[in-house]
Amino acid sequence: MAVKGLALNSGDFAEPVPTLALKDAVGMIVGIVVGAGIFRSPSLVAANVTSETNALLLWLAGGAISLVGALCYAELTTTYPHTGGDYYYLTKAYGRPLSFLFVWSRVTVIQTGSAALLAFVFGDYASQLLSLGKYSPSIYAAIVLVVLTVLNVLGVKHGTRTQNLLTVMEVFSLVLIIVAGLFLIQAPATEQLPAPVPNSTRSAGLAMVFVLLTYGGWNEAAYISAETKGRRDVARALIFSILLITGLYLLANWAYLRGLGLAGVANSEAVAADLLRRAMGQSGALLVSLLVAISALTSANATIFTGARTNYAFGRDFGLFRLLGRWHPRANSPVNALIVQGVIALALVLIGTLARKGFETMVGYTAPVFWFFFFLVGLSVIVLRIKEPDVVRRFRAPLYPLLPVLFCTSCLYMLRASLAYAGVGALVGLAVLVTGIPVFWLAGSKHRREDRNAD
Repeated sequence: MAVKGLALNSGDFAEPVPTLALKDAVGMIVGIVVGAGIFRSPSLVAANVTSETNALLLWLAGGAISLVGALCYAELTTTYPHTGGDYYYLTKAYGRPLSFLFVWSRVTVIQTGSAALLAFVFGDYASQLLSLGKYSPSIYAAIVLVVLTVLNVLGVKHGTRTQNLLTVMEVFSLVLIIVAGLFLIQAPATEQLPAPVPNSTRSAGLAMVFVLLTYGGWNEAAYISAETKGRRDVARALIFSILLITGLYLLANWAYLRGLGLAGVANSEAVAADLLRRAMGQSGALLVSLLVAISALTSANATIFTGARTNYAFGRDFGLFRLLGRWHPRANSPVNALIVQGVIALALVLIGTLARKGFETMVGYTAPVFWFFFFLVGLSVIVLRIKEPDVVRRFRAPLYPLLPVLFCTSCLYMLRASLAYAGVGALVGLAVLVTGIPVFWLAGSKHRREDRNAD
């Protein structure tokens, strides 16, 4: 359903067909969340806690907070299934101007920046296996974006089959790390290790920033709600996926801590590589580079898949972006939206290359904008309960309004933290967000002119 007042003629467009099974939705969510973060964040968490038990408790808490958010999203996705996901919820809760800014930020900052970030991670680790020269990570990043965009342009079946295969490989990589840390290393590596990294600002709060960043991405399930066969399958997929991911993360961190000890994890720049080096030698370190590259590839594919769905809904609702709102019936995918998204992501890869810190630049660019809108979506659960009390809700967030309030509080905390640590990149991302204000005015002007011409 298009937004009233800016809707295009629905007869001009093919509609998305529900083709995704429960396993496809689970594969998409797990593939997005279980990315490169679990191979880097454990070191940052360990450096900010005083014991192995505290570290594991924080990872458990991160899973619990993510589950709270997933329960809130489960209500939204089952009550308002729509290809636009968060964009649609924000429109219904707050109106067109704010939802326009969200989708503008998603097209130019959040989703495209995330795709570029993950492509850089792939490039960094792929370059450990085969270097392509001075700009090897950027070259790999560009290749990944082009290849995955083409696969999704070919059709939804190609995209989901690729995602399911990559997710299986990704989970296998974590299982290998778990086996290495818990079984292949006979004794805890606590001897002859350096002391933990001195950290005068050590705190559980800062550690939770890294934990929640590693759990991030499950909300992308909202963008496939209209393409999922069962009305309640997205809710089931969200809950099952968070429980599965929490279990994997706890086991992986237990393996890291058992194999390297708290000091070893805290001092490691590549904790998974160090663990497998102890268990399997240098071949293990090379293997983990391949595994991290696969994880980044998996998340990048899922990010491209879901991001294009927002662009499609954007084009459906605003005539200025009509080109994005065309669904290709044969491929059953938003082809134009995928292509435009790919071009923007490639431009961000170029910017990251010029900045010489591709990954760090993209993190700072995307984080504050993402958490700001994440908070507003969480708040929309309460707003829509008030505005539309009679709508049938096949799933209701339990303990309402406690869970939505808890979720919103965690989002505000992450927003503050990302502004504190993101630096200049955050200012650039916010500046791009603000440019959406005049673009919204132009979109509205175009619509009013079309209305006058029609009269």
